[in-house]
Amino acid sequence: MTEAVRHLGPNWYASVMGTAIVATAGAALPLDVPGLRTACTAVWALALAMLVGLLAARAAHWKHHRDQARAHLLDPAMAPFYGCLSMALLAVGGGALVVGRDWIGLRAAVALDAVLFTTGTLVGLVAAVAVPYLMITRSRTAPPQAPPQTQPQPQTQPQDPTQASPVWLLPLVAPMVSAALGPLLVPHLPAGQAQQTLLLACFAMFGLSLLATLVMLPLIFARLVTGSPLPLALTPTLFLVLGPLGQSTTAVDKFAVAAPNVMSAPYDQAFGILAVLYGVPVMGFALLWLVLAAALVLRARRRGMRFAMTWWAFTFPVGTCVTGAEGLARHTGLVVYDWLAVALYAALVSAWAVAAAHTARGLVSGRLLAAPR
Repeated sequence: MTEAVRHLGPNWYASVMGTAIVATAGAALPLDVPGLRTACTAVWALALAMLVGLLAARAAHWKHHRDQARAHLLDPAMAPFYGCLSMALLAVGGGALVVGRDWIGLRAAVALDAVLFTTGTLVGLVAAVAVPYLMITRSRTAPPQAPPQTQPQPQTQPQDPTQASPVWLLPLVAPMVSAALGPLLVPHLPAGQAQQTLLLACFAMFGLSLLATLVMLPLIFARLVTGSPLPLALTPTLFLVLGPLGQSTTAVDKFAVAAPNVMSAPYDQAFGILAVLYGVPVMGFALLWLVLAAALVLRARRRGMRFAMTWWAFTFPVGTCVTGAEGLARHTGLVVYDWLAVALYAALVSAWAVAAAHTARGLVSGRLLAAPR
């Protein structure tokens, strides 16, 4: 049994993230659909069960296959996925307060979220420093290089781990998830210093993640423009760029909701202004990247791209754009953002269903847990 988890990497936490965001994003949709909230709660319960099972499997991985676990940690292509552990904990914890409380009660939901938020935030902050440190000191990275004009490189070439990849964003975006979900706990803390400290700590993590992302994005875009296209299996990771964009828009929305009851004037209203002045242009860029990434994925699909765990990149990043659009609809009052949220959520559910079905099939056949070729 332990041999089955030998090649179970931290990238599997993306499936938990992608499932949890289906629940939390669906709960805030501007739709009065009978049974929608119950369905979202059931999906959250599934995400919780997946998280528990995956944590147990990863613990067995570290216990019985420490050599492989260490190899993952030192692999520049795999190490960034440790950010997914943080985001999986945070996503399930936030879902407990959004929809899970309907089944487990508010008190249990607050307790569960407090534990998962604290643990996920600590893991995320460590990953945001440790993973870049390991990549700097233990890995050899190289600037993007254009392929020779006379002999174009084949589309099926293996990924060079020394070149920039959207995967590098994963440990950097984890603190942004903490920033977006931390305000949910603010009303459950004592008024005054405790609430203000948590809210401003979330704002600090917003800045930490945003500035780190702004440093990394030019490297990724330069890699795409001046180098060859990503290998087919990694093309879905282009959607990971949507994560910090949609999540930061969601974060400023949550700040604006929490601030009036926590901060003194004029800061109580300043967060509401920030939610619009920041969220609108960033959502515009997110939509541009969404179209570009979708076009490149379709191109890869025509060239034979098959299912891999990277397909889960179609879920959580798109889900953050759904929650970001929901927040913009709340602060601007524009119906166009309501419809944008609905359209993106439809795409999210479709992507989740496809990824979940292929993952279940791959688990049953054993293909997804086999040694990589």
